[in-house]
Amino acid sequence: MTELLSNLALGLSVAVTPENLLFCFVGCLLGTLIGVLPGIGPLATFAMLLPITYYLPPAGALIMLAGVYYGAQYGGSTTAILVNIPGEASSVVTCLDGHAMTRQGRAGVALATAAVASLIAGCIATLVIVLAGPPLSRLALLFGPADYVAVMLLGLVAAVLLGSGSILKSAGMVVLGVLFSLVGTDVNTGGERYTFGIPELAAGLEFIPVAMGIFGVAEIVSNLEATKGRGRTVSPISSLIPSREDVRRAFPAALRGTALGSFLGILPGGGATVSSFASYSLERKISKSPRRFGHGAVEGVAGPEAANNAGAQTSFIPMLSLGIPPNALMALMMGAMMIQGITPGPQVMTAQPALFWGLIVSMWIGNLVLVILNLPLIGIWVRLLRIPYGYLFPAIMLLCIVGTYSVNARALDVQLLAIFGVIGYLFFKLDCPPAPLLLGLVLGSPMEEQLRRALLLADGDWSVFVTSPISLGFLVLSAVMLVVVVFPTVRQSRDAAFAEEQ
Repeated sequence: MTELLSNLALGLSVAVTPENLLFCFVGCLLGTLIGVLPGIGPLATFAMLLPITYYLPPAGALIMLAGVYYGAQYGGSTTAILVNIPGEASSVVTCLDGHAMTRQGRAGVALATAAVASLIAGCIATLVIVLAGPPLSRLALLFGPADYVAVMLLGLVAAVLLGSGSILKSAGMVVLGVLFSLVGTDVNTGGERYTFGIPELAAGLEFIPVAMGIFGVAEIVSNLEATKGRGRTVSPISSLIPSREDVRRAFPAALRGTALGSFLGILPGGGATVSSFASYSLERKISKSPRRFGHGAVEGVAGPEAANNAGAQTSFIPMLSLGIPPNALMALMMGAMMIQGITPGPQVMTAQPALFWGLIVSMWIGNLVLVILNLPLIGIWVRLLRIPYGYLFPAIMLLCIVGTYSVNARALDVQLLAIFGVIGYLFFKLDCPPAPLLLGLVLGSPMEEQLRRALLLADGDWSVFVTSPISLGFLVLSAVMLVVVVFPTVRQSRDAAFAEEQ
């Protein structure tokens, strides 16, 4: 304990220097901005900032990039709550209840809940990195390809819980999302598939045009249709401060989301996005009134927002402790370290203690900076809702188009935005929940890669998925969830049919 306290004191002395505080502030501000502006994303921002880090001191460069990463998780919830457009993939679930709260005149409460839940998660997740980083990293090393397939399958099964209507429709949307993820280049043969001769699709379907089309464009079109062009009127904003009942529901959800995100963040393919979906599924499952979800349940905002922030921060654990990046963003972070002549891995903690502990302590400071930045902005964001819809929806459309085009500067992405806008509108008319589709799109590609890797290592023997204890455990859990979800639905259908016969 004495050694830990001395290490934290060393980190504090590094993190609170004026230079590093400035880098932390700049990173948090950039992260918030790219989260609010859909389409840019932390990955593209990392890529643009990477050459600049060559001219920065090592600690300052990493502190700034870390601020961009977890700051984007804060900013991504803003557009999700206000205009039903997920600024980040991890903010998709926040659209479900966050935007519903906006329509009820509780946008301020939703934004404040998201900010405070993210602060709680960020502080606890940083503590997890300090206390449990190396042990958790070793736990992640126990996972083989078959185990990752089972984990991702569990995520897809959990996604079925996201749908507020038919279980069959939710399952169909998950399958459709997985099918969309197959577009692009085969991971084994290198051959193109389902590209229809369009070279730009060789890299697969981009998440941004799909998400913005299904959520943003479809939301605008359905609003205009339902209100005959006037747009939905948002109830007057009553308060920015959550009620006692809101706090009672949100605080435990934030703690559960933090715990779930802290664990999933260390797994390859996990991180912020999977954590937020898993948290929403958990909250809905354990709730005594699951019908509230999708209609403004405050725990449907607190849990996922805490989970995505915790998942974002604990993804630093395998990168810092073992030199293994769990996702593309951490791979770029490793690149920034290598530019500085630092080799990521266990030796960083002993060879560069000031850098390691300075980065860890800066996360606490950064999460506090983000709340200080975001809470005063809530009033400004809420005022945007007073703009007449006739002016607001063209601005939202322009934001979607610019955000989509800015990712790869391709006209095809804008065309895909329009196509998926039509598809999203059809989903709305057919009462098909779009969120499970997006999780299927996100998890489909890494799941296929791990599946084929597992079968390759096992010489095509499918029993590898049940001979591994970890994989078997997750498969059993998936089966139990399916039974728990499907059986009550079947029983209700039978009861309804029996009542009609009577």
